[in-house]
Amino acid sequence: MVMEDSRKPSGYKEYLAGLFAGVATVVVGHPFDTVKVKLQKHNTNVQGITYRNGFHCTARILATEGVCSLIFVLFFSPSRTLFVNLLFGSEESGGSNRENQVVGRRKKTIVRGLYIGATPSFVGMAFESSLLFGIYSQTKQSLQGGVQSSRPQPQVIIPSAAFAGAIISFVLCPSELVKCRMQIQGTDSLVPKCSGYSSSLDCALKTIKSDGVTGAFRGGSTTFLRESIGNAVFFSVYEYVRYYLHLQLKSGSSDHNNLVDMGIGILSGGLGGVAFWSTVLPLDVAKTIIQTAPDKSSPTNPFLVLNSIYRMSGLRGCYTGLGPTILRAFPANAAAIVTWEVAMKLLGIKNN
Repeated sequence: MVMEDSRKPSGYKEYLAGLFAGVATVVVGHPFDTVKVKLQKHNTNVQGITYRNGFHCTARILATEGVCSLIFVLFFSPSRTLFVNLLFGSEESGGSNRENQVVGRRKKTIVRGLYIGATPSFVGMAFESSLLFGIYSQTKQSLQGGVQSSRPQPQVIIPSAAFAGAIISFVLCPSELVKCRMQIQGTDSLVPKCSGYSSSLDCALKTIKSDGVTGAFRGGSTTFLRESIGNAVFFSVYEYVRYYLHLQLKSGSSDHNNLVDMGIGILSGGLGGVAFWSTVLPLDVAKTIIQTAPDKSSPTNPFLVLNSIYRMSGLRGCYTGLGPTILRAFPANAAAIVTWEVAMKLLGIKNN
């Protein structure tokens, strides 16, 4: 079934809604991303496994670098003593003094550790999401040619999403390069010391100074592949899950409110995010290795990098960081979709 689409292009509003979605993604997903990047960098090198799993990596980050949310856990968690012992080791005597010292030290902690490298992420993701959702929406309208189908159209969704993903890769590449180089830093004794950067700006300036402007786009082809393929998968899953959930609700009940729409957004966005990362995680592993390699002569072909990882660690190595990635994918993308849909509604844009 098709019908005329009388909607006029809403211009900047779709881009503005996308910007809000990007901010929501970083707020919810950046801590998981930090764990993922550290696993990808330090568990795929010739030294072998550095972190046992995502939980071990998270505990080490919290113990050595901190995060302000730890204060909440230490004060209000029923098992706060157990958590302190997990991070710092249990002691039979003086346990309460150790705990009090930890709490006192954490009071002074500003957001860091799990949120290291968040500044370029906020800038990059806000701009990237603005472009992604804006370009996707307007390209989809253009390909539909003013005729709207009641069902999702893969011949419209896939090229629209792939095109939007390809465009945003040019924004994401330099911001993610800075983010990744900031994230692999730290004070954890388990990992080798990396070049010290005092801030994201310092990292960007030092990169350009040593490698030139083109150095900021190291890993660009890998980012291009990840975003074009990944977003085609993401929006396909999102559109189809959203369509079938609305279809079931319409046939089952006429009671349809904003809370139901939010629930559909959470499920469709979350599943879309899981599908995205399940599909392109090997490319993301290669991108992390390429962008954080200290040697400028290191290979930048993602397939050569993945072949090297596969020979050393097998298929599991190509999916390094899968745990925190999937844990991040559902809530971060659910937050992005819900924020996007709510913003569009507030801006007067109808999301058919």
